[in-house]
Amino acid sequence: MSEAATPTQQPQFNIQKVYVKDVSLEIPHAPGIFLERETPQIDLQLHSQATPIEEGVFDVTVTVTVTATLSGKDQVMFLIEVKQAGIFQVRNLSQEEMEPILAMACPNILYPYVRELVSDMSVRAGFAPVYLNPINFEALYQQQRQQQATPTRH
Repeated sequence: MSEAATPTQQPQFNIQKVYVKDVSLEIPHAPGIFLERETPQIDLQLHSQATPIEEGVFDVTVTVTVTATLSGKDQVMFLIEVKQAGIFQVRNLSQEEMEPILAMACPNILYPYVRELVSDMSVRAGFAPVYLNPINFEALYQQQRQQQATPTRH
């Protein structure tokens, strides 16, 4: 009976809360920008960060900044920034096992909320909806690991 793993030794992964940490919308050239008929160029910046709150509990934040510019005029139509966060319980894993969970699984859970919020905000601002493409967080994680492993040349 002592060979059986106790529940506290089993890996644990739980979502404790999903919440909007910060959201902002800027339309620097309103109301004149609404007269423009040109389709804007969309630029997307994405960042994910995991911060320990207590032992085995992490706050993971996915930050997305969407900037829509008029290419002919180099003028910003709108800027949307969303910080979508979640509190995740991740226990009984080694650091090596925990890192991919925090870098891939948690952002994969949060990103659909980001996509919905960005689309909703662009529509509420009076523009066409912005549909963000899915993100492959596994590929991003692997790319970051390769960059960290490759020595920089001077």
